[in-house]
Amino acid sequence: MQQPEFKKGTSAVWAGETDINALGTVTTPIVNSVAFAYHDPEHWHQVSLGQAPGFIYSRNTNPTVAALEEKIRVLENAEAATSFATGMAAISNTLFTFLTPGKKVVSVKDTYGGASKIFLDFLPKYNAQVQLCDTTDHEALEAAIAGGCDLVYLETPTNPTLKIIDIKRIAAAAHKTGAIVVVDNTFATPINQNPLALGADLVIHSATKFLCGHSDAMGGLLAGKKELVQRVFNFREINGASLQADPAYMIARGMKTLELRIERQNASALRIAEYLKTHSKVKDVFYPGLSTHKGHNIAQSQMRGFGGIMSFALDGNYDMVKKFLPKLKLVHLAASLGSVHTLAGPPRTTSHVELTEAQRQMLGIPEALIRYSVGIENVDDLLQDLNDALASL
Repeated sequence: MQQPEFKKGTSAVWAGETDINALGTVTTPIVNSVAFAYHDPEHWHQVSLGQAPGFIYSRNTNPTVAALEEKIRVLENAEAATSFATGMAAISNTLFTFLTPGKKVVSVKDTYGGASKIFLDFLPKYNAQVQLCDTTDHEALEAAIAGGCDLVYLETPTNPTLKIIDIKRIAAAAHKTGAIVVVDNTFATPINQNPLALGADLVIHSATKFLCGHSDAMGGLLAGKKELVQRVFNFREINGASLQADPAYMIARGMKTLELRIERQNASALRIAEYLKTHSKVKDVFYPGLSTHKGHNIAQSQMRGFGGIMSFALDGNYDMVKKFLPKLKLVHLAASLGSVHTLAGPPRTTSHVELTEAQRQMLGIPEALIRYSVGIENVDDLLQDLNDALASL
Protein backbone atom coordinates (compact mmCIF):
# COMPACT_ATOMS: atom_id res chain seq x y z
CA MET A 1 0.00 0.00 0.00
CA GLN A 2 1.46 3.38 -0.99
CA GLN A 3 1.65 5.95 1.78
CA PRO A 4 3.61 8.81 0.14
CA GLU A 5 2.14 11.38 2.57
CA PHE A 6 3.92 9.79 5.54
CA LYS A 7 7.29 11.00 6.83
CA LYS A 8 10.33 8.72 6.60
CA GLY A 9 10.20 7.56 10.21
CA THR A 10 6.57 6.53 9.88
CA SER A 11 7.16 4.75 6.57
CA ALA A 12 10.11 2.86 8.07
CA VAL A 13 7.68 1.38 10.60
CA TRP A 14 4.52 0.90 8.55
CA ALA A 15 5.42 0.49 4.87
CA GLY A 16 4.81 -3.05 3.67
CA GLU A 17 2.95 -3.87 6.88
CA THR A 18 -0.22 -1.77 6.67
CA ASP A 19 -2.56 -4.59 5.64
CA ILE A 20 -3.69 -7.01 8.35
CA ASN A 21 -2.32 -10.43 7.42
CA ALA A 22 -4.26 -13.66 7.58
CA LEU A 23 -3.12 -14.41 11.13
CA GLY A 24 -3.83 -10.91 12.42
CA THR A 25 -0.32 -10.48 13.84
CA VAL A 26 1.01 -6.95 14.39
CA THR A 27 4.34 -7.90 12.83
CA THR A 28 4.80 -9.59 9.47
CA PRO A 29 5.18 -13.33 10.10
CA ILE A 30 8.27 -15.23 9.04
CA VAL A 31 7.05 -17.45 6.22
CA ASN A 32 9.60 -20.21 5.72
CA SER A 33 7.58 -22.23 3.23
CA VAL A 34 9.53 -23.08 0.09
CA ALA A 35 6.43 -23.41 -2.06
CA PHE A 36 2.83 -22.13 -1.99
CA ALA A 37 -0.16 -24.35 -2.81
CA TYR A 38 -3.22 -23.65 -4.96
CA HIS A 39 -6.56 -25.43 -5.34
CA ASP A 40 -7.17 -24.08 -8.83
CA PRO A 41 -4.49 -24.81 -11.47
CA GLU A 42 -5.67 -21.89 -13.60
CA HIS A 43 -5.31 -19.42 -10.72
CA TRP A 44 -1.90 -20.97 -9.98
CA HIS A 45 -0.89 -20.37 -13.60
CA GLN A 46 -2.01 -16.73 -13.48
CA VAL A 47 0.03 -16.11 -10.33
CA SER A 48 3.08 -17.78 -11.86
CA LEU A 49 2.82 -15.44 -14.88
CA GLY A 50 2.42 -12.37 -12.66
CA GLN A 51 -1.15 -11.84 -13.86
CA ALA A 52 -2.58 -12.27 -10.35
CA PRO A 53 -1.13 -11.50 -6.91
CA GLY A 54 0.37 -14.35 -4.94
CA PHE A 55 3.45 -16.45 -4.30
CA ILE A 56 4.74 -19.56 -6.05
CA TYR A 57 8.24 -20.41 -4.84
CA SER A 58 10.42 -18.59 -2.31
CA ARG A 59 13.43 -18.39 -4.62
CA ASN A 60 11.29 -15.96 -6.61
CA THR A 61 9.04 -14.24 -4.09
CA ASN A 62 8.02 -14.71 -0.47
CA PRO A 63 5.48 -12.88 1.76
CA THR A 64 8.02 -11.86 4.41
CA VAL A 65 10.52 -10.72 1.81
CA ALA A 66 7.81 -8.85 -0.10
CA ALA A 67 7.02 -6.78 3.01
CA LEU A 68 10.66 -5.69 3.24
CA GLU A 69 10.77 -4.87 -0.49
CA GLU A 70 7.69 -2.68 -0.11
CA LYS A 71 9.31 -0.89 2.83
CA ILE A 72 12.37 0.14 0.80
CA ARG A 73 10.19 0.94 -2.22
CA VAL A 74 8.23 3.46 -0.16
CA LEU A 75 11.30 4.91 1.60
CA GLU A 76 13.01 5.50 -1.76
CA ASN A 77 9.74 6.57 -3.44
CA ALA A 78 10.40 4.02 -6.20
CA GLU A 79 8.11 2.27 -8.68
CA ALA A 80 9.34 -1.19 -7.67
CA ALA A 81 11.88 -3.01 -5.52
CA THR A 82 13.48 -6.42 -5.23
CA SER A 83 15.88 -8.14 -2.84
CA PHE A 84 19.01 -10.29 -2.69
CA ALA A 85 20.88 -12.54 -0.29
CA THR A 86 23.63 -9.93 0.28
CA GLY A 87 24.56 -6.40 -0.69
CA MET A 88 27.19 -7.73 -3.09
CA ALA A 89 24.50 -9.89 -4.72
CA ALA A 90 22.49 -6.71 -5.31
CA ILE A 91 25.51 -5.01 -6.89
CA SER A 92 26.69 -7.95 -8.98
CA ASN A 93 23.24 -9.00 -10.21
CA THR A 94 22.47 -5.43 -11.25
CA LEU A 95 25.77 -4.98 -13.07
CA PHE A 96 25.62 -8.33 -14.86
CA THR A 97 21.99 -7.77 -15.88
CA PHE A 98 22.87 -4.69 -17.93
CA LEU A 99 26.56 -5.10 -18.76
CA THR A 100 26.48 -7.85 -21.33
CA PRO A 101 29.49 -8.28 -23.70
CA GLY A 102 30.21 -5.11 -25.64
CA LYS A 103 28.40 -2.83 -23.17
CA LYS A 104 30.23 -0.10 -21.29
CA VAL A 105 30.07 1.17 -17.71
CA VAL A 106 31.45 4.48 -16.46
CA SER A 107 32.12 4.63 -12.75
CA VAL A 108 34.48 6.15 -10.19
CA LYS A 109 37.67 4.93 -8.57
CA ASP A 110 36.32 5.07 -5.02
CA THR A 111 33.60 2.43 -5.08
CA TYR A 112 33.39 -0.25 -2.40
CA GLY A 113 36.08 -2.91 -2.78
CA GLY A 114 33.71 -5.63 -3.93
CA ALA A 115 32.33 -3.38 -6.67
CA SER A 116 35.89 -2.36 -7.59
CA LYS A 117 36.80 -6.04 -7.91
CA ILE A 118 33.96 -6.52 -10.42
CA PHE A 119 35.11 -3.49 -12.40
CA LEU A 120 38.81 -4.37 -12.34
CA ASP A 121 38.74 -8.16 -12.68
CA PHE A 122 35.34 -9.66 -13.54
CA LEU A 123 33.67 -7.45 -16.15
CA PRO A 124 36.73 -7.32 -18.46
CA LYS A 125 36.65 -11.15 -18.59
CA TYR A 126 33.13 -10.91 -19.98
CA ASN A 127 34.16 -8.35 -22.60
CA ALA A 128 32.31 -5.51 -20.93
CA GLN A 129 34.13 -2.18 -21.09
CA VAL A 130 34.95 -0.34 -17.87
CA GLN A 131 36.09 3.28 -17.50
CA LEU A 132 36.87 4.51 -13.98
CA CYS A 133 37.20 8.25 -13.45
CA ASP A 134 38.59 10.31 -10.60
CA THR A 135 35.67 10.39 -8.20
CA THR A 136 35.25 14.13 -7.69
CA ASP A 137 36.25 15.17 -11.25
CA HIS A 138 32.76 15.81 -12.56
CA GLU A 139 34.08 17.12 -15.87
CA ALA A 140 35.99 13.88 -16.47
CA LEU A 141 32.88 11.86 -15.61
CA GLU A 142 30.77 13.90 -18.01
CA ALA A 143 33.34 13.55 -20.78
CA ALA A 144 33.54 9.78 -20.29
CA ILE A 145 29.76 9.50 -20.35
CA ALA A 146 29.47 11.70 -23.44
CA GLY A 147 31.88 9.33 -25.20
CA GLY A 148 29.18 6.69 -24.96
CA CYS A 149 28.18 4.23 -22.25
CA ASP A 150 25.30 2.02 -21.22
CA LEU A 151 25.43 2.34 -17.44
CA VAL A 152 26.79 4.84 -14.93
CA TYR A 153 27.51 3.45 -11.47
CA LEU A 154 27.95 5.89 -8.59
CA GLU A 155 28.52 5.67 -4.85
CA THR A 156 28.09 8.74 -2.67
CA PRO A 157 29.35 9.15 -0.01
CA THR A 158 32.08 6.76 -1.11
CA ASN A 159 33.50 3.89 0.90
CA PRO A 160 35.88 4.50 2.68
CA THR A 161 37.06 8.03 1.79
CA LEU A 162 33.62 9.72 1.99
CA LYS A 163 33.89 11.58 -1.28
CA ILE A 164 30.76 13.21 -2.67
CA ILE A 165 29.37 13.06 -6.21
CA ASP A 166 26.72 15.43 -7.56
CA ILE A 167 24.04 12.88 -8.43
CA LYS A 168 21.75 15.31 -10.24
CA ARG A 169 24.56 16.62 -12.45
CA ILE A 170 25.94 13.21 -13.42
CA ALA A 171 22.47 11.69 -13.90
CA ALA A 172 21.58 14.49 -16.32
CA ALA A 173 24.75 13.81 -18.33
CA ALA A 174 24.01 10.07 -18.38
CA HIS A 175 20.44 10.48 -19.57
CA LYS A 176 21.59 12.55 -22.52
CA THR A 177 23.29 9.40 -23.82
CA GLY A 178 20.51 7.02 -22.75
CA ALA A 179 22.61 5.43 -20.00
CA ILE A 180 21.10 3.85 -16.88
CA VAL A 181 22.18 5.50 -13.61
CA VAL A 182 22.72 3.26 -10.56
CA VAL A 183 23.60 4.73 -7.15
CA ASP A 184 24.76 2.80 -4.08
CA ASN A 185 22.98 4.56 -1.20
CA THR A 186 24.23 2.31 1.61
CA PHE A 187 26.16 4.98 3.51
CA ALA A 188 23.47 7.66 3.33
CA THR A 189 20.34 5.49 3.73
CA PRO A 190 16.91 6.77 2.60
CA ILE A 191 16.79 8.90 5.75
CA ASN A 192 19.63 11.11 4.55
CA GLN A 193 19.42 10.86 0.76
CA ASN A 194 17.10 9.72 -2.04
CA PRO A 195 19.06 9.26 -5.31
CA LEU A 196 15.93 8.55 -7.39
CA ALA A 197 14.65 12.04 -6.58
CA LEU A 198 17.96 13.39 -7.91
CA GLY A 199 17.70 11.62 -11.27
CA ALA A 200 19.03 8.11 -10.64
CA ASP A 201 17.19 5.18 -12.23
CA LEU A 202 18.11 2.54 -9.65
CA VAL A 203 19.28 2.70 -6.04
CA ILE A 204 21.14 -0.11 -4.24
CA HIS A 205 21.49 -0.86 -0.54
CA SER A 206 23.54 -3.33 1.39
CA ALA A 207 20.69 -3.96 3.81
CA THR A 208 23.22 -5.72 6.06
CA LYS A 209 24.44 -2.30 7.18
CA PHE A 210 22.36 0.64 8.42
CA LEU A 211 18.98 -0.71 7.31
CA CYS A 212 19.31 -3.81 9.50
CA GLY A 213 21.39 -1.88 12.01
CA HIS A 214 22.30 -4.72 14.36
CA SER A 215 24.97 -6.75 12.50
CA ASP A 216 22.82 -9.88 12.68
CA ALA A 217 21.32 -10.34 9.19
CA MET A 218 22.57 -10.03 5.63
CA GLY A 219 20.68 -8.81 2.59
CA GLY A 220 20.66 -6.50 -0.41
CA LEU A 221 17.92 -4.30 -1.86
CA LEU A 222 17.30 -2.61 -5.20
CA ALA A 223 14.63 0.00 -5.93
CA GLY A 224 13.81 2.16 -8.92
CA LYS A 225 12.01 2.14 -12.24
CA LYS A 226 9.70 -0.85 -12.57
CA GLU A 227 10.95 -2.04 -15.96
CA LEU A 228 14.59 -1.97 -14.83
CA VAL A 229 13.90 -3.63 -11.47
CA GLN A 230 11.97 -6.36 -13.28
CA ARG A 231 14.95 -7.09 -15.53
CA VAL A 232 17.24 -7.48 -12.52
CA PHE A 233 14.63 -9.60 -10.74
CA ASN A 234 14.44 -11.93 -13.74
CA PHE A 235 18.23 -12.31 -13.66
CA ARG A 236 18.29 -12.88 -9.90
CA GLU A 237 15.47 -15.43 -9.75
CA ILE A 238 17.34 -17.68 -12.18
CA ASN A 239 20.80 -17.09 -10.71
CA GLY A 240 19.38 -17.78 -7.27
CA ALA A 241 20.83 -15.06 -5.01
CA SER A 242 17.49 -14.84 -3.17
CA LEU A 243 16.90 -13.27 0.22
CA GLN A 244 15.38 -15.69 2.71
CA ALA A 245 12.47 -15.01 5.06
CA ASP A 246 14.40 -15.00 8.36
CA PRO A 247 16.95 -12.29 7.45
CA ALA A 248 14.21 -10.32 5.65
CA TYR A 249 12.21 -10.25 8.89
CA MET A 250 15.25 -9.12 10.90
CA ILE A 251 16.14 -6.38 8.43
CA ALA A 252 12.55 -5.11 8.39
CA ARG A 253 12.51 -5.14 12.20
CA GLY A 254 15.74 -3.15 12.28
CA MET A 255 14.36 -0.62 9.82
CA LYS A 256 11.59 0.34 12.22
CA THR A 257 14.17 2.26 14.27
CA LEU A 258 16.09 3.48 11.23
CA GLU A 259 15.24 7.16 11.55
CA LEU A 260 15.99 7.20 15.28
CA ARG A 261 19.34 5.51 14.81
CA ILE A 262 20.40 7.63 11.83
CA GLU A 263 19.51 10.91 13.52
CA ARG A 264 21.70 9.98 16.51
CA GLN A 265 24.53 8.67 14.34
CA ASN A 266 24.45 11.82 12.20
CA ALA A 267 24.84 14.03 15.27
CA SER A 268 27.49 11.89 16.94
CA ALA A 269 29.58 11.50 13.78
CA LEU A 270 29.71 15.26 13.24
CA ARG A 271 30.89 15.87 16.80
CA ILE A 272 33.54 13.17 16.53
CA ALA A 273 34.74 14.44 13.14
CA GLU A 274 35.07 17.97 14.52
CA TYR A 275 37.08 16.64 17.48
CA LEU A 276 39.42 14.54 15.34
CA LYS A 277 39.95 17.45 12.93
CA THR A 278 41.73 19.38 15.70
CA HIS A 279 43.84 16.50 17.08
CA SER A 280 47.59 16.70 16.55
CA LYS A 281 47.95 12.95 15.94
CA VAL A 282 45.32 12.88 13.17
CA LYS A 283 46.51 13.90 9.72
CA ASP A 284 43.19 13.97 7.82
CA VAL A 285 39.50 13.55 8.58
CA PHE A 286 37.05 12.60 5.84
CA TYR A 287 33.45 13.49 6.69
CA PRO A 288 31.08 15.47 4.42
CA GLY A 289 29.52 17.24 7.38
CA LEU A 290 32.72 19.23 7.94
CA SER A 291 32.70 22.63 6.24
CA THR A 292 36.30 21.94 5.16
CA HIS A 293 35.31 18.78 3.25
CA LYS A 294 35.71 19.29 -0.51
CA GLY A 295 32.25 17.91 -1.19
CA HIS A 296 30.49 19.68 1.67
CA ASN A 297 28.43 22.06 -0.49
CA ILE A 298 27.23 19.28 -2.79
CA ALA A 299 26.42 17.12 0.23
CA GLN A 300 24.40 19.96 1.73
CA SER A 301 22.40 20.25 -1.49
CA GLN A 302 21.48 16.56 -1.83
CA MET A 303 21.61 15.12 1.70
CA ARG A 304 19.43 15.76 4.75
CA GLY A 305 22.14 14.48 7.11
CA PHE A 306 25.76 13.48 6.62
CA GLY A 307 25.67 9.93 7.95
CA GLY A 308 27.28 7.83 10.65
CA ILE A 309 30.47 6.91 8.77
CA MET A 310 33.74 8.80 8.72
CA SER A 311 37.33 7.91 8.06
CA PHE A 312 40.51 9.45 9.36
CA ALA A 313 44.20 9.01 8.72
CA LEU A 314 46.65 8.98 11.59
CA ASP A 315 49.79 11.06 11.27
CA GLY A 316 51.96 8.01 10.63
CA ASN A 317 52.03 4.71 8.78
CA TYR A 318 50.19 1.41 9.13
CA ASP A 319 52.29 0.47 12.16
CA MET A 320 50.61 3.30 14.03
CA VAL A 321 47.19 1.98 12.99
CA LYS A 322 48.10 -1.42 14.43
CA LYS A 323 49.02 0.22 17.74
CA PHE A 324 46.00 2.52 17.85
CA LEU A 325 43.08 0.23 17.05
CA PRO A 326 43.54 -2.26 19.95
CA LYS A 327 43.53 0.69 22.37
CA LEU A 328 39.88 1.48 21.54
CA LYS A 329 37.52 0.01 24.13
CA LEU A 330 34.11 1.00 22.71
CA VAL A 331 34.72 -0.33 19.22
CA HIS A 332 34.46 -3.71 17.56
CA LEU A 333 37.35 -4.16 15.14
CA ALA A 334 35.22 -5.79 12.47
CA ALA A 335 34.62 -5.71 8.71
CA SER A 336 31.18 -4.14 8.66
CA LEU A 337 29.43 -0.85 9.34
CA GLY A 338 26.09 0.72 10.16
CA SER A 339 25.49 -1.12 13.43
CA VAL A 340 24.24 0.04 16.82
CA HIS A 341 27.79 -0.81 17.95
CA THR A 342 30.66 1.37 16.83
CA LEU A 343 32.84 -0.51 14.34
CA ALA A 344 36.27 0.38 12.98
CA GLY A 345 39.09 -0.95 10.86
CA PRO A 346 41.52 -0.16 8.04
CA PRO A 347 40.48 -0.63 4.40
CA ARG A 348 43.05 -3.44 4.01
CA THR A 349 40.89 -5.60 6.33
CA THR A 350 37.43 -4.08 5.71
CA SER A 351 36.15 -2.31 2.59
CA HIS A 352 39.04 -3.16 0.26
CA VAL A 353 40.43 -6.42 1.60
CA GLU A 354 39.83 -8.00 -1.82
CA LEU A 355 42.32 -5.62 -3.46
CA THR A 356 46.10 -5.57 -3.38
CA GLU A 357 48.01 -2.74 -1.72
CA ALA A 358 48.95 -1.48 -5.19
CA GLN A 359 45.29 -1.41 -6.21
CA ARG A 360 44.37 0.46 -3.04
CA GLN A 361 47.09 3.00 -3.76
CA MET A 362 45.78 3.38 -7.31
CA LEU A 363 42.34 4.12 -5.85
CA GLY A 364 43.83 6.74 -3.50
CA ILE A 365 43.27 4.86 -0.23
CA PRO A 366 46.02 5.54 2.36
CA GLU A 367 47.28 2.52 4.32
CA ALA A 368 47.05 4.62 7.51
CA LEU A 369 43.33 5.22 6.97
CA ILE A 370 40.76 4.04 9.53
CA ARG A 371 37.06 3.71 8.73
CA TYR A 372 34.99 4.52 11.80
CA SER A 373 31.30 3.61 11.85
CA VAL A 374 29.62 5.46 14.69
CA GLY A 375 27.13 3.46 16.74
CA ILE A 376 24.36 4.71 19.02
CA GLU A 377 26.50 4.81 22.18
CA ASN A 378 26.67 8.06 24.12
CA VAL A 379 28.89 10.34 22.07
CA ASP A 380 30.77 11.62 25.13
CA ASP A 381 31.90 8.07 25.88
CA LEU A 382 33.04 7.57 22.28
CA LEU A 383 34.98 10.83 22.37
CA GLN A 384 36.70 9.82 25.61
CA ASP A 385 37.55 6.43 24.13
CA LEU A 386 39.15 8.04 21.07
CA ASN A 387 41.00 10.56 23.21
CA ASP A 388 42.46 7.84 25.43
CA ALA A 389 43.56 5.72 22.47
CA LEU A 390 45.19 8.69 20.73
CA ALA A 391 46.92 9.75 23.95
CA SER A 392 48.53 6.31 24.18
CA LEU A 393 50.38 6.71 20.88
